[in-house]
Amino acid sequence: MKLITAIVKPFRLDEVKTALQELGVHGLTVTEASGYGRQRGHTEVYRGAEYQVDLVPKVRIEVVVDDADSEAVLDAVVRAAQTGKIGDGKVWVVPVETVVRVRTDERGPDAL
Repeated sequence: MKLITAIVKPFRLDEVKTALQELGVHGLTVTEASGYGRQRGHTEVYRGAEYQVDLVPKVRIEVVVDDADSEAVLDAVVRAAQTGKIGDGKVWVVPVETVVRVRTDERGPDAL
């Protein structure tokens, strides 16, 4: 099993969710996040005063999938989140040793 984590622009969340549903992914976790990458934030003007926004709002999407599905899910998330502009985000994949469904005590792929 693999844990796929994506940090994307908030307005791309619906597209990513739709792409995952089309692949048959049954569950995901979404968390509000903020940070910066190469863009190092940006400047904005509020009531005539310019100020630096150091942390850019993002969403963190996490989904655990079977090994066989990980590449397809990864590709779908990247395609759905991509705008072609700076700050589109990052996606990474890490191995998951064990998953347990708390309600039924099912383990491994059955717990997905």
